Amino acid sequence: MALHQHWSPEQISAVGKEYAFFVSHEWIYQYSYKDKQRKGNLWRCLRQSKRRYHKGNGRKRTPIPDAVSIEERPAIIDERSCLGDWKADLVLGQQGTDAIVTLAERCSLYLIKKVPSKEASVVSQAIIEMLSDYKTHCFTLTFDNGGEFSEHKKIAEALEADTYFAHPYSTYERGLNENFNGLLRQYIPKGTDLRTITDEQLQPYQDILNNRPRKCLGFKTPQVVFNELKNISGVALRS
Repeated sequence: MALHQHWSPEQISAVGKEYAFFVSHEWIYQYSYKDKQRKGNLWRCLRQSKRRYHKGNGRKRTPIPDAVSIEERPAIIDERSCLGDWKADLVLGQQGTDAIVTLAERCSLYLIKKVPSKEASVVSQAIIEMLSDYKTHCFTLTFDNGGEFSEHKKIAEALEADTYFAHPYSTYERGLNENFNGLLRQYIPKGTDLRTITDEQLQPYQDILNNRPRKCLGFKTPQVVFNELKNISGVALRS
């Protein structure tokens, strides 16, 4: 059942119409909560929306050498009309135990990979490996101002891509990653000791998220959208 894949009731309703399965998202919510009253567990599959306020710790970040501001990034990227613009982030484990590099292509795919630390050399190598198969569909990468991304020039050279940095503490400029990281937390809760997680265990989560319909994609899946865009004539030739 789609709920067990953590699809939202709205996603189930929208995709169901394509297969002549007409059911409203309100009905799915009601059914799930009635199931809860019967001691069922379907309600646990509903994604919870919890907003958290994160207060800054007041520490000054060390400036990243040769960082290019997001203000210099081509405006066309904000239109999400072309393939090849990626945003990177890091999900930390319990008390800094290992980490997960997350990459989100602005129009489509999500990629994840575990790393043993957030050292810049480790993170940069992971990003290069993750995008090696997508090099022809990688034009830009946008990072936050964490020191783990300080080897951006190494990444840019290896992938032949331009790199940009968001403004410090501007989470609204990283909404795509924040959303994706929230989805990933459904499977890897905050506080998880990532030393117990392997890349083999992460792969199914990546597959699930890339094959889950998204409202912002017209209820297509990220994988379908990626395949459509990469087949558009000239999409890999954007300068």
